[in-house]
Amino acid sequence: MYAIEVERLTKIYGRGVTAVAAISDATFQIKPGELVAILGPSGSGKTTLLTAIGLINEPTHGKVVIDGATVADEGWLPGLNLKRLRREKIGFIFQAHNLIPFLTALENVMIALEINQLTRREAKGRAIELLTSLNLGHRLNNYPTALSGGEAQRVSIARALANKPKVILADEPTAALDTENGKNAMILLKKLAVENHSAILVVTHDHRMVEGFDRIFEVRDGKIISEKRNGVAK
Repeated sequence: MYAIEVERLTKIYGRGVTAVAAISDATFQIKPGELVAILGPSGSGKTTLLTAIGLINEPTHGKVVIDGATVADEGWLPGLNLKRLRREKIGFIFQAHNLIPFLTALENVMIALEINQLTRREAKGRAIELLTSLNLGHRLNNYPTALSGGEAQRVSIARALANKPKVILADEPTAALDTENGKNAMILLKKLAVENHSAILVVTHDHRMVEGFDRIFEVRDGKIISEKRNGVAK
């Protein structure tokens, strides 16, 4: 079973002569354990595609299936609890780490678990395990202002992984990092995709950051114009 399936996914803004297709007829599938990039310049539709898959931005046409559950088919399906689906099935990593400034690294991860009804003790244990696995065991009680850019981004990755989502969506996750830290973050995401059997979809404009990805989709003007598998054009 695929973790992500999109079929003829389209998002149109405006109507009539002012209508603009931010994404047009995107179709692909991503398996659990795959690390996939959506590559393209600013304004090409990458983030629109990501937010439609992430149940944030309702598509105009097309189908979205997350972890075997159809969530959109010519718009959101009636009766969906989008907040619950996002919380249970999807982890988000953003360009800005978006950590809560008055919570420690540990507390920033714990809060994602407590929202999903884990007890405080369970949440603390899981958060410590995650942060330690990301080499942040010595930073548990540090606030975001005391963390480096790479450390803060790793905390945000731990938070995204907290509830063991089947799908992780990352929007320009290395934009605020230098080249070395950016590449290290991508290596880490690949490792986590395999270990957690999660599908990870990364939006980026930086060709340097997609080395080692399983597949790369290139987007121009809202359309997927090419696909590379392990660096080879399909």
